[in-house]
Amino acid sequence: MSTPVAAGDVKALRERTGAGMMDCKRALEETSGDIERAVELLRVRNQAQAAKRGARQATEGVVQSYIHATGKIGVLLEVNCETDFVARTDDFQEFARDVALHVAAANPLYVSEEDVPADVRDAELRIFEEQAQDKPENVRPKIAEGRMRKWLEEIVLLNQAHVNAEKHGGKTIEELRAAASARTGENVVVRRFERFGVGEE
Repeated sequence: MSTPVAAGDVKALRERTGAGMMDCKRALEETSGDIERAVELLRVRNQAQAAKRGARQATEGVVQSYIHATGKIGVLLEVNCETDFVARTDDFQEFARDVALHVAAANPLYVSEEDVPADVRDAELRIFEEQAQDKPENVRPKIAEGRMRKWLEEIVLLNQAHVNAEKHGGKTIEELRAAASARTGENVVVRRFERFGVGEE
């Protein structure tokens, strides 16, 4: 017999993971109400589902715009999903708005790590290796690798933590995308963006 689960725990788990209400309830039942274990269980399941969803075509979606209050920064962002029905939901549109606002504030250069050109990546790695020359030889590759990871976090949209930490609790754009995908049951893809700043090249 499954353990009775408090509604408050289900709500708290849902807020943390973005998973559906019934999925959260089942995870809590299976882990006898242990929220941390339930979070792990949902992560494993969501990743498995997201991998399946990732193979499906996302050809619907929205082009979301964001103009900063000063009128000096603007963003156009395309976010895709699989059906027009999901594209029109408030939840999907709010996700797109949140990402557009983030792009305006954080000014990423690429959507994903795959978008970073190999020559740009190689040039940065050479710089990081050069900077590590004064360190012991056996730790240099690790130092360069660590700096590369940090650099990718700074320039890649999906790797960045959302600028509104109060609302999103330090989650990355990729974590928010995966949560939106879990909630909608569709493949959600941040396709591309363009950021405009007055006087910027």
